[in-house]
Amino acid sequence: METIQEKNRLKFFPVMMYAIVMGLSGLTITYQKATLWLHFPHIIGEVLMYITTVAFIVVSFIYLKKFFRYKMAVKNEFSHPVRINFFAAISISMLMLAIIYKENYPTISALFWYPGTLFHFYLTMHTVAFWINENQQLDHSSPAWFIPIVGNVLVPVAGVGFVNLGVLVYFFSVGMFFWIILFAIILNRIIFHNQMAVKFMPTLFILIAPPAVGFVAYFKMFEVIDTFALVLFNMALFFTLLVTFMYKNFIKIKFFISWWAFVFPLAAMAISSMLMYNQNNCLSLQLFSYLMIAVVTVVVFIVIYQTLLHIKKEDICIKE
Repeated sequence: METIQEKNRLKFFPVMMYAIVMGLSGLTITYQKATLWLHFPHIIGEVLMYITTVAFIVVSFIYLKKFFRYKMAVKNEFSHPVRINFFAAISISMLMLAIIYKENYPTISALFWYPGTLFHFYLTMHTVAFWINENQQLDHSSPAWFIPIVGNVLVPVAGVGFVNLGVLVYFFSVGMFFWIILFAIILNRIIFHNQMAVKFMPTLFILIAPPAVGFVAYFKMFEVIDTFALVLFNMALFFTLLVTFMYKNFIKIKFFISWWAFVFPLAAMAISSMLMYNQNNCLSLQLFSYLMIAVVTVVVFIVIYQTLLHIKKEDICIKE
């Protein structure tokens, strides 16, 4: 029989927990590509694939349990000006699992890709309509706004072979267009208005993701490294160097689940670097790829440790 405290913890289980799945997915894909392009042991990516899948199942089970017991709490999250953006982490997790299974288990990949794509299409439309219909406060804006819209760029990464190119280009176009628009809004907020809440500071790393994932998606669709692809890669590199330069902004931040926002963008940069190395066979890109793999791995271990530590302290899934 559950205690009142346990029930309350379920009620406050945030949709942001899917960021854990996104982070683990990024780590898994990183090691899968490291196996393919840098000859890392195959077993690492294989084990991580199962761990990530289990994490997705566990988080989904708990959130569904919350949905059936506390529908109003879920409804409030879905209408919250900040938390609404994290619902796309569900569909993005499915799309990333589709990427993970694509090479060796295409049928399983399709089982994640089709519903993930449809769900993300719905969330994109719902989120943009929500922004239009509801007056948004500038203080509510953060790089987390990229998640539901720019997440469209992930669709083509695993979608090649599932649908025709025109469908994939549609999602890519939407993601790239809104990346530019939202980046201008977020930069305006960061420079000219109040700083973001401390708990959302890690979301600055999300700035890396759109150009890094966009570079991979563009190559998947057209299999060419042209000027546009190079622009995307170098923009991702710039934002990676920028957050590195700003490291003092992050090292003293109190732990929040938003720390998982560090992982996925760094993994996207690592994957982009390995892809670029595979195409150019440049020593500096090879060394940078090794560096990014090491960084992603270390960050994941730190965030996992902090997550488990705060779960033990019962600092997670509490009323804010």
